[in-house]
Amino acid sequence: MIIAAGGGRRIGGPEALLHQGEKPLVDQMLDTLVEGGCGQIVVVLGAAADQVLRTAELSRATVVVNPSWGTGIGSSLGVGLAALTDDRIEAVLVVPVDMPGLTVAAVRRVSALPYPDVLVCATYGGLRGYPMLFGRRHWPGITTLAKADVGARPYLLAHKDQIVDIACDTVADGSRVDTPELMTLWGLSVPPQRVGV
Repeated sequence: MIIAAGGGRRIGGPEALLHQGEKPLVDQMLDTLVEGGCGQIVVVLGAAADQVLRTAELSRATVVVNPSWGTGIGSSLGVGLAALTDDRIEAVLVVPVDMPGLTVAAVRRVSALPYPDVLVCATYGGLRGYPMLFGRRHWPGITTLAKADVGARPYLLAHKDQIVDIACDTVADGSRVDTPELMTLWGLSVPPQRVGV
């Protein structure tokens, strides 16, 4: 699941519109997940969803729009989990779109335990980050507790003894682009939003 719903007020525009050169970052993230072995991929859009749908190539994904995207990542996580209706899916890998340093190797490393009771977090320098892998048995609890901008954190804190931490420092950069300085560092830009008439 790619969470690409935020308004990106600190970077000057919605995260889903981030581009690296000519290519939308959401397309690059989709490529990374597909190459990493993810099956059904859900992309959760919110801010500027119409423009994202016009500029990105998301035909390989199930796209859902979170009408409450302004309330934070928690609601987007719930909308994305609700879109996973195939009972054969035992776990979901979750990543935010604003991670240009995510690699196929990190995706494969974190998704190596696709079991219904698993909770996995990538770590960078000993700190938990994305990608995260949530087994199906945890989805109802995550949906219930995922609030505002804290996402799954309350659920993870309540189940910290069950989390498997997998170090990804050597295979990926876990930084999220949330400042203009990081945008410059990664060569990212947000195209002007088009206003409909």
